[in-house]
Amino acid sequence: MEHRLVIFSFRIFPKAFARRKYFFVSNRALKQWFNGLEWFWDLKIFVFALVMMVNREAYSQPGMTAAAHPRAYCLDAQGDDHNDGSKLHPWKTIHRLNAARLHPGDSVLFQGGQEFAGTLQLDSSKSGTAAHCLWLGSYGNGYPLIDSGDSSALVLYLAKYITINNLRLKGAGRKEGNIKNGIAMIQCGHIRLENLDITGFQKSGLFIYASTEVEATSIFVHENGSAGITVEGEEGKKSSRNIRISNCRADDNPGDPTNLTNHSGNGIVVGHCTHVIIDHCSATNNGWDMPRIGNGPVGIWCYEADSVIIQNCLSFHNKTSVGGADGGGFDLDGGVTNSIIQYCMSYGNQGSGYCMFQYWGASPWYHNIIRYNISENDGTVSDSRAGMYVWNSSGDKDQFYDCVCYNNTVFNAVEAALSFSDKSERKDFRFFNNIFVGKDSLIRGNKGLDVFLGNDWWSISGGFNADGIRDFKTWATKYNREMQSGNMAGYNLDPGFVNPGHCNLTSAAALRSFETYMLPQGSPLVDGGIDLAGVYHVHTGNFDFHRQHALPKTIGALSAKTTK
Repeated sequence: MEHRLVIFSFRIFPKAFARRKYFFVSNRALKQWFNGLEWFWDLKIFVFALVMMVNREAYSQPGMTAAAHPRAYCLDAQGDDHNDGSKLHPWKTIHRLNAARLHPGDSVLFQGGQEFAGTLQLDSSKSGTAAHCLWLGSYGNGYPLIDSGDSSALVLYLAKYITINNLRLKGAGRKEGNIKNGIAMIQCGHIRLENLDITGFQKSGLFIYASTEVEATSIFVHENGSAGITVEGEEGKKSSRNIRISNCRADDNPGDPTNLTNHSGNGIVVGHCTHVIIDHCSATNNGWDMPRIGNGPVGIWCYEADSVIIQNCLSFHNKTSVGGADGGGFDLDGGVTNSIIQYCMSYGNQGSGYCMFQYWGASPWYHNIIRYNISENDGTVSDSRAGMYVWNSSGDKDQFYDCVCYNNTVFNAVEAALSFSDKSERKDFRFFNNIFVGKDSLIRGNKGLDVFLGNDWWSISGGFNADGIRDFKTWATKYNREMQSGNMAGYNLDPGFVNPGHCNLTSAAALRSFETYMLPQGSPLVDGGIDLAGVYHVHTGNFDFHRQHALPKTIGALSAKTTK
């Protein structure tokens, strides 16, 4: 450990003191200087001289540039808290780390493969800067484990510019004594979380509140209670913003046993936020132990949020409580505005794959898009009974308006393709260029004044069945659906899928290779839909489910397979 002497003097170095600068010299240099100044000891004008043997942690003062001397602090289960925290002489406990003064540019490294008990706390006094972030991670082989028992493993409050990676965080269990979130991030900014495993917390594995510029990537949240990942904020939609959640997995987060008044058991849920991206994430087997009947959990969803993009995600086999609602794959819920679900796959969920919901008391829901997604055999247990579901408990259509659903493929060999709740007052809902396949009846509930154009409808049991009518042209004419300028604009064709209804994907990374719902070569559906850009000025993004170039009038989520 390097030691230096700090010399404080008002008289000998008046200019330096006025500038709040401190001089550091080695022990040898100081001794030589003293030997050459025998008169020094008799100097009456010397106010005082204070000599301290210190390391960097102790002498940090205002005006010093800490990042010029970044320090790596190490923790080892065999270490000693009386050590200096170096790799050769590591600390032992999180308690000692919490007492340390950390500075921009510093790093904290836990010995891989070892276990550390307690709650790590970081705040504004232990933060980085834009130029020099504070870094927490590991060294050696394997991931270190922070076991926090009944509390949080990591709490960040008013912290900024911190990167945390390669850690395992464990609570005592949602029913075994833990009562907290795994990571609680409160009013923080510029935080990056990467390669974390979070499990055993009664609330959320990762909880982000009123924070900005946050990136969470490659995080595995499992066997927590309330949710895998939660984003929340203060009233309104702006206190949490500019957040990216990518390549994360939310598995088997069953429910919070203490929450008897609201939903729990979500995979990834974001609310009271703006400009959030959820990309290449997956959610499965969540919500099965919600301890109540009522509004339930969803795999990946948002509410009271603006400008949320959910894309390239996989949500499957999510559940709700026995007799409970929801349990779906994806959801744009109450108060959501200017948001998109795109290029996603949903299958085998107890609730609908894609939900458009507005609840009483939420702010208005509007300007939302659901496009280029696939649903397979969703909505087989809860009240929706369909792959897509529309619901509005506010009873006010002016609170629930302007939604465009296009180029989606809904396949349901068990229930209907599309369902409207008895409570679903809405306006300006439009469905273009989708493929709707259902077991028998294709639509449940009241279609209202919704626009349907360029869609393909196919009933597995008999070709077509909607509103009790089994002839497509008769239905289209009676209800003025799939009609454009007096001409038929929709289809009643078997889409020709190969072996549909047997999806077994488990990773969002595999979505681009999933070909079950591609159209066969030569199908009229390949380029027979509505030209949304040319006729309705809808910018489609020009990419299909595989993120390949899509023809302007393609029907369904996937274009035809090209021949080589």
